[in-house]
Amino acid sequence: MGSTAIFYDPVFLSHDTGPGHPENPKRLEAIVNRLSNAPFHQNLTWIKPEPATPTDAELVHSVPYVRGLEESILRGVTYLDADTVVCHDSWEAALMAAGAVTGAVKDVAEGRFSNAFCAVRPPGHHAERSRAMGFCLLNNVAIGARYAIQKLGMRKAAIVDFDVHHGNGTQDIFYDDPSVLYISLHMWPHYPGTGLASDLGEGAAIGTNLNFPMNAGAGDADYLNIFDGAIIPALRAFGPEIILVSAGFDGHREDPLGGLELTEKGYAAMTSRICGLAWELGHGRVVSALEGGYNLSALARSVEAHVGELVRAARIKK
Repeated sequence: MGSTAIFYDPVFLSHDTGPGHPENPKRLEAIVNRLSNAPFHQNLTWIKPEPATPTDAELVHSVPYVRGLEESILRGVTYLDADTVVCHDSWEAALMAAGAVTGAVKDVAEGRFSNAFCAVRPPGHHAERSRAMGFCLLNNVAIGARYAIQKLGMRKAAIVDFDVHHGNGTQDIFYDDPSVLYISLHMWPHYPGTGLASDLGEGAAIGTNLNFPMNAGAGDADYLNIFDGAIIPALRAFGPEIILVSAGFDGHREDPLGGLELTEKGYAAMTSRICGLAWELGHGRVVSALEGGYNLSALARSVEAHVGELVRAARIKK
């Protein structure tokens, strides 16, 4: 209790995307090295996750998609689309990434840890109900949110996504689900071309999908203004029993795939606000999972800043 867990497994390094691909194993190697030497490293508990089952993946993905994805990868398919590259070990890595998030959700919900960061790959937020895309195979954070509700009995979960790209997959999955509040800040226009401010959800879920398209060049102050003026009030009004974070760090000013001007201080400040709101709601539960971030140095520094705020928030727990 009162500590921060890091969910990680070396199998994530076996997901081989080939030479020159921005989403590669060096990303996690840089993160693990940075966290292992961080000033707060003694406050971290490293956890080896258990893999999710295909049934867990089917909490948010269609059965034909999950079974077809497994078959394709194990049969030796290497490209799911022009950007999404897989190898024989990618299915094992994808199940482990989803399992890291469900395991973190369960451990945080049961009070073993105050909060958790899942250092995983492949990432997840572009994976739709029935389609892999944008480097993503299974939607790790979406699986975690649905797991919290269907398996752990929570009534409401929220997802905050600050990756530079819109999480089209997460929006697709929860667009008609009033039990999950999805909030995304992302550069517009940018891949994948989704995430309009007018996309608010449908049916009983209208108002539980909130997009904040950001102009190229937006920085820390722009993001924090949105957090303070809109995101924190929306989370407070919704009252989630757990907050998940799609933690993409490709909005950093040094990132080659971005176009924003965020810094480590900005990521730390956003994380601090999320954790503070979680404590205000009476539980402090935050589970974060890695999405993008492709400049190795900027990624590692940003993750350290992000996890540092999780550690500070965990110390609040008595």
